[in-house]
Amino acid sequence: MDEETGGRSKKRLLLLLLAISLQSLSGLADDPSSSNAVKDEARPSSSSKMDREVFFICLVVAGVVLCSVLLFKLWQKKKREEQHARLLRLFEEDDELELELGLRD
Repeated sequence: MDEETGGRSKKRLLLLLLAISLQSLSGLADDPSSSNAVKDEARPSSSSKMDREVFFICLVVAGVVLCSVLLFKLWQKKKREEQHARLLRLFEEDDELELELGLRD
């Protein structure tokens, strides 16, 4: 069940990144300053620079969030395995006590 929710969140994150990148690319293509004189074509406009900066910032933030989620999932898995091992040890000790006390053959 955890794998299903993790897979869904990864798909949503990838869709969000794709939507942001497509939006920024379409914003660059729809730039009205691109139809200006030739001298303007040599220099990117400040809005396209800003679009790129925003896009890269979004990528970095998405990467940090994705890494954080993955690290949290790994930490949860490790804790779960430790608790399971502790539970198994507890029942093993109970079995040994029962054998010593002669309650069980």
